[in-house]
Amino acid sequence: MTRKDTTLMKTILVTGGTGSLGRPTVEALRAAGHHLRILSRRPGSDHVRGDLTTGDGIAAAFEGVSTVLHLATSRGHADVRQTENLIEHAKAAGVGHLIFSSIVGVDRIPLAYYRDKVTIESLIAESSVPFTILRATQFHDLIDEMLTAQRFLPALLAPAIPLQPVSVEEVAERLTELAAGPPSGRVADLGGPERITVPELARAWRLAKRSRRPVLPLRVPGKTFRAFATGAALAEATQLTHGTFDDYLTGRYGVRK
Repeated sequence: MTRKDTTLMKTILVTGGTGSLGRPTVEALRAAGHHLRILSRRPGSDHVRGDLTTGDGIAAAFEGVSTVLHLATSRGHADVRQTENLIEHAKAAGVGHLIFSSIVGVDRIPLAYYRDKVTIESLIAESSVPFTILRATQFHDLIDEMLTAQRFLPALLAPAIPLQPVSVEEVAERLTELAAGPPSGRVADLGGPERITVPELARAWRLAKRSRRPVLPLRVPGKTFRAFATGAALAEATQLTHGTFDDYLTGRYGVRK
């Protein structure tokens, strides 16, 4: 590639590029030949220093950027403020495509973290920046982490709710496809190939981990559990993926049910 060709390449800025979704997305973007900048507070390959919360370094990070993949996420309402900063700088830089990764069910499940995602979706949709919003279901590794966190308990506590878990690598592939295309607004949700209850997921995980702990299905009162239990976290207008939780367990632990 000549120096002239390099200057004509689109530059994609990725926020949250070192997170659980960001890492495989960055890998997929690199494999597709995209020119990347990864917004980070720490040095690293293709990293550009910047802080979405304070705004430090953001203007420089956006220079020459045509597309932004907003994958950064925070707790305690910081998500909203960070997105406001991001939109402000995207407008000033003339960004032509802002892609946001959200979660299936954010508008139906009354969690504070989800309500912030709904607010962020609205901020992006109501801005003047052309956008694409992709909602995906829960990642396989999130289920793994949730069950691993119970390693000191005598039993596996499993909410009796259905989920449609998805491979994070396939979400990354879909985001890479969207980054190569035009702004598309809200696109079809991305979900895993199977609808399965958390107790079933816990039993598969227990077998992969060679554990003998019992799985205890849980039902709790409240609007949040009721929303999950009635299928609010399941994708409706869906683009299905291929990797199952069994496939994930086989890849990670080498055991199949």
